[in-house]
Amino acid sequence: MSRTDSALDASQVARARALLKTPVRHDPMWPALVAATALAVTSVVFATVMVLAPPLQTQHVVESAPG
Repeated sequence: MSRTDSALDASQVARARALLKTPVRHDPMWPALVAATALAVTSVVFATVMVLAPPLQTQHVVESAPG
């Protein structure tokens, strides 16, 4: 009896092997993308605020020093 002669249906054996395989877990990508986008937007906003904000000290220190 050769290997190709079998009482089992080859397609059913292949289906059973596929069902017995452990499923491959795919990690979702969207949480990492949301976190990276939030970080990028926050850093751009902070940089913009630092550039556009008026300085806290409007007088020169030498002019306001006593003496």
